Amino acid sequence: MAVTRAQQPVVTAPAPVPVRARLAHPLLLLTGIVLVALNMRACLAAVSPMVGEIRQTFGLSATVGGLITTVPVLFQGVGAPLTPRLTRRFGAERVVLGAVLVLGAGVLLRVLPSVAALYAGCVVIGVAIAVLNVSMPGLVKREFPDRAAAMTGVYSTTMLVGATLAAGTSVPLEHALGGGWRASLGAWSLLALIAAVAWLPQVLRARQERQQEQQGAPTAAAAPAKPIEGIWKSPLAWQISLFMGISSLLVYTLVAWMPTILADHGMDRGQAGLVFAFSNLVQVAGAFLVPLMAGRMTSQRALAVAMVALNGTGIALLLVAPVSAAWVSATILGVAQGGSLGLGLAFIVLRTRTAAGAAQLSGMSQAIGYLVAAAGPVGAGALRQLTGGWETPLVLMLVLVVVVGAAGWGAGRNRTL
Repeated sequence: MAVTRAQQPVVTAPAPVPVRARLAHPLLLLTGIVLVALNMRACLAAVSPMVGEIRQTFGLSATVGGLITTVPVLFQGVGAPLTPRLTRRFGAERVVLGAVLVLGAGVLLRVLPSVAALYAGCVVIGVAIAVLNVSMPGLVKREFPDRAAAMTGVYSTTMLVGATLAAGTSVPLEHALGGGWRASLGAWSLLALIAAVAWLPQVLRARQERQQEQQGAPTAAAAPAKPIEGIWKSPLAWQISLFMGISSLLVYTLVAWMPTILADHGMDRGQAGLVFAFSNLVQVAGAFLVPLMAGRMTSQRALAVAMVALNGTGIALLLVAPVSAAWVSATILGVAQGGSLGLGLAFIVLRTRTAAGAAQLSGMSQAIGYLVAAAGPVGAGALRQLTGGWETPLVLMLVLVVVVGAAGWGAGRNRTL
């Protein structure tokens, strides 16, 4: 019996997935965030093992050479307040892409054969990182509103992983590439280029959504929110900013001087470097776990107190038993420093209602944070030179730990701006 046309099975082709839907895939977004985050500390950490060679190349004094690491930190504070205006005008996606490309350009500028170019590159790198520092919490708040703290842990951990890899591979890269410190440092511009390519889908998606808005079609993007009024007068915003700032000061001071403190008390310099590297590695655990815990708590006061207690214990051990307790203090300080970074970033997304508010608070807290942090290494070095020992700088750091505790106690309350 013949099969009529009406009886024949109809095979339909699967409907094509819209381009915008493909661009909005969470895996693309997560890949972009991770690759951008890898760049946010790598080019800073990569230069630290090379400072001696750079000084020798240009004949720089120790003080002037120290500015190679201080200038980017300082300009992270200077550039941070400008970012919320940029994101409101151009959109967070385009601002992040531009910042990553500028960061790569700054890395290349830093390795040109000129002292002026060296420091100009440091300025460009600092400003670019400032833009990324401020943009990322707002993006995370917008794209992952129910998992903002957990995603904060992911990208803060990735930042530290990038820093650890950069610090550990700078010298091997110098040997492998055969071009001295310039080739080693310049190679990190490739990581910025890779991140920019991975971030392009987010820029294309945002552009398509803007076009749909202009045509009157509904989009998944939320309506732009108004800035938080009077944020610079808010006690909560200042508590978060002080927590970020003084925590960062403690971190950058020990990044600059911890190996020297150990060596000045008789530890072999090679072993002191290993202790320091181990402490940096442990930071990764704190940066990942603390934001996860913060997101599951209504109040984060207990976490803030825990970070303060760990910081105080680690610094106290450096003061009373710098060599015999070096590995213990390195472990404790690693957890405290990574955890404080993660908690400070988590405060930004947990204490704000909108992505725009998170970007605005991020701009304020990181502007204050990095301007304060830039004073840490210089101040500690000056006190060491003035007093002839590390006791006074470490005691002062213990006093600052108490201030961090008070700020964290206020920032940890279940309130929003």
